[in-house]
Amino acid sequence: PDKIFGNISITQITKKAKTRKMAFVKVYKTNAYFKRFQTRFRRRREGKTDYYARRRLIIQDKNKYNTPKYRFVARITNQRVICQVAYATIQGDRVLCEAQSTELRKYGLESGLANYAACYATGLLLARRLLNKTGLDKLYAGNQKVDGQDYDVVNDVKEGERKPFKAVLDVGLVATTTGNRVFGCLKGACDGGLHIPHSNKRYPGFSKEGDKETYNAKVHRERIFGVHVQNYMKYVKENPFEGYNEQQFKKWSETLKKAGVDSVEKLYTKIHAEIRKTPARPAKKEHKKTHKFTDKKKTVIETPSGRKYKRDRKLTLEERKKRVEKKIAKALK
Repeated sequence: PDKIFGNISITQITKKAKTRKMAFVKVYKTNAYFKRFQTRFRRRREGKTDYYARRRLIIQDKNKYNTPKYRFVARITNQRVICQVAYATIQGDRVLCEAQSTELRKYGLESGLANYAACYATGLLLARRLLNKTGLDKLYAGNQKVDGQDYDVVNDVKEGERKPFKAVLDVGLVATTTGNRVFGCLKGACDGGLHIPHSNKRYPGFSKEGDKETYNAKVHRERIFGVHVQNYMKYVKENPFEGYNEQQFKKWSETLKKAGVDSVEKLYTKIHAEIRKTPARPAKKEHKKTHKFTDKKKTVIETPSGRKYKRDRKLTLEERKKRVEKKIAKALK
């Protein structure tokens, strides 16, 4: 029996559906579209590189010929800060100098390797290391008094002397909001003696109300020396919230105790002084191979623990000829 829905049966619905015409659908992706389709660059497809910005960062004036255009590259992950000075070539980017916040461990910083203060210290380390490498460290000492005020090494240039090392800021895909940590890297590099064109409009402490612009250097100084970390530690310990764990600031307490200081500000002051004193990366230790061969052909290797294993070697021309002769002699038999 034909089922009835309201006053219409299934048969009537089927007849109406057959007589109804399809609506006009415009095809946008035609054969011509796919013929002309151009695949984007791999790093654009992966969402890693902004080529609109990169093109403007690496392009160099033609009358400067093959002079590299240096970029101060700042990248921040969940656990560390990476600062590099790089330049572009046809083969790819070349890195002139690099510093990472994980290197701050040897200066006494064991925790908080990705905060604003660590960004500043990493930028400072890179600047002093690069100037030491290029022979400009004695000429440009940078900003000795870190008070949060804007500093530009161009103001210290004397007539007849070498110009300071210039680079342009490369922040990647980061949103350049006021107080972003990449500007901590920038401030550290500028205070270290690098010439990076900038303004103070994105530093912590800058505010704009209508046409009035103000910059509070004290707020920026507190960020540089990690005072905000110290204040938060103190607040949480005095006002523990529900589910507060006493182990939360255990690493910070151990770091301060190991450095022999009682505050985060003193710790960073000590780290900045150590960075200026020894910015160079320590030379890698050469590991001498203690393996020895137990046969004349040097195919059996013995490790210090007494373990033996075989590594076949390429036969010489004479050995290959003798091997062929043996095979021929065996075949003739």
